[in-house]
Amino acid sequence: MLNNLREALKPTLQNIGKVFASTGLSANFWTAVGLGFAFASSIVYGIHMQYSFIWGGILLLISGFFDIVDGQVARITVKTSKRGAFLDSVFDKIAEVAIFLGILVGGYSEGYIVLLAITLSLLVSYTRARAESLGVQLQGIGIGERAERLLVIAVIGMIPGLMYYAMIIVAIIAAITLVQRIITTSQAIKD
Repeated sequence: MLNNLREALKPTLQNIGKVFASTGLSANFWTAVGLGFAFASSIVYGIHMQYSFIWGGILLLISGFFDIVDGQVARITVKTSKRGAFLDSVFDKIAEVAIFLGILVGGYSEGYIVLLAITLSLLVSYTRARAESLGVQLQGIGIGERAERLLVIAVIGMIPGLMYYAMIIVAIIAAITLVQRIITTSQAIKD
């Protein structure tokens, strides 16, 4: 869903890309920065001290910001590459798993709910990767892409006592997105 807003936000995103590209640092550098903030968020969630749910959410939002920056820098500098796209995708999954692990270790939600949410989230990503390997584009398909799922965790999870419900919402929107992507891909493949 949020991917569908990119066109409307294109001028703003390009300006952000220009600012970060002017540093001379590569898109891969900004990808690594985003991963670093995701790890920091995971650690803060995991140690579960006072206000960890707020600080973890803030760090997660910062990580998401750098997830936007890296792609914009690659486009602005005209240095998009298959290696960069690969690293971005893999680092995104590592970051996502780290966040869920931090939430689990911190005791913010029942283990089975966290496991369900991360499993469905990874299946959403897998269906996209597999469909795209078959020539079916799924970017923007589904109500719970990675950005939406992490936004739910960061924003709803910052409200005291609501991380459990954020995990349930993530599991539900990931399940819906998984079904949407399976249907879209099945209809697009002509055997």
